[in-house]
Amino acid sequence: MSVLVYTESDQRRFKKTAFEVASYAKAVADQLGTTVTAITINADDTSELETYGVSKVLKVSNTSLDAFSAKIYASIIKQAADKEGSKVVVVSSSVNSKYLAPLLSINLNAGYATNVLEAPLSTAPFVVKRTAFTNKAYEMFQINTDVKLLGVSKNSFGLKENKTSATTEDFSPSIPDSGVHVESVDKASNKVTIADAEIVVSAGRGLKGPENWGMIEELADVLGAATACSKPVSDLGWRPHGEHVGQTGKPVASNLYIAVGISGAIQHLAGINASKVKVVINTDPEAPFFKAADYGVVGDAFVVVPQLIEKLKAFKAQQ
Repeated sequence: MSVLVYTESDQRRFKKTAFEVASYAKAVADQLGTTVTAITINADDTSELETYGVSKVLKVSNTSLDAFSAKIYASIIKQAADKEGSKVVVVSSSVNSKYLAPLLSINLNAGYATNVLEAPLSTAPFVVKRTAFTNKAYEMFQINTDVKLLGVSKNSFGLKENKTSATTEDFSPSIPDSGVHVESVDKASNKVTIADAEIVVSAGRGLKGPENWGMIEELADVLGAATACSKPVSDLGWRPHGEHVGQTGKPVASNLYIAVGISGAIQHLAGINASKVKVVINTDPEAPFFKAADYGVVGDAFVVVPQLIEKLKAFKAQQ
């Protein structure tokens, strides 16, 4: 009857979200008076999970699973939940988990709460707090099904150390045929992805052209951040569509979001509203983004950003 948590990995190493969902699962398990079991797929070192409250690891090792398949992964997690008799299953709100979670919900006949922010407010009835209306409101969501599936919003619960001693068990589930066969996967190397980034530096049409993106990339390099852009920029072909953030692009829930030359259309704000601290640099003091910003700089990006880079480099040199 343990709480089951799916801990995502990439290139055989855990993502930060894996530790956040493990922390969350431990909080739920404490409320229910039980333990946490983690299901891992092709992760090499699972000992890190012990730091965040995991008592048991079901370790799946199969090279055919290196390429993500929502149907196959959902089937594997369902088999793990059945094996452990889990009534609560926890996943992240990553892109992959958002694909597999609806399938998993059907497989488990489970009520599914997305964008969960906190440990359950109560377990009888089972009520969780989640964001609604693109992070504009909160909802107290009651799940009445026997099995509950929870998708934890990124950077909401945080990492909570709770040292345990975990047992590891090799798990060999049956692998269904997804009907889709991946021949190859190309991934960018040595680059922080928007999904995993703690800091995102984003820019809009205020940069006037793709030839000026060098300073955005330099600022991102100094901060160890991912680069992003507004929808008009990706539509113009200045930047790849994969960098487009907003309601119609990739959602961002970073700890720090820096917007350079972005006016702040409502669709863009809806996609980045979950970020903890928002900094805006814009020449227009009436830009809508300033109303949503925690910090704002009214000034020319071509003056402000190079000075910011210089100051950051000087600060890092002193560390």
